[in-house]
Amino acid sequence: MSVHKDITTHVNKQNKRITDFLTLDRKRELYIEEAVELCKQGKAFSIDKINAVTNTINELAKQGIVPSRKSVTSEMVREYVRKLQ
Repeated sequence: MSVHKDITTHVNKQNKRITDFLTLDRKRELYIEEAVELCKQGKAFSIDKINAVTNTINELAKQGIVPSRKSVTSEMVREYVRKLQ
């Protein structure tokens, strides 16, 4: 019975990690879209929120099962906008 409890606990932790990752990844994508839209309009934008979420994702990734994400630079956003135009 103890093994069953241990497996259940382990699986629940993995499921939570995946759910947390998906939530954070969606938030990161939203922040990237916001930065891209501001850049398209020629307005000032910040990558701080993007990279704060990225850092949280990468800490989560160290625990296993979820992927890490690259930090974003302002130049990356500008380059992406140039490609879109």
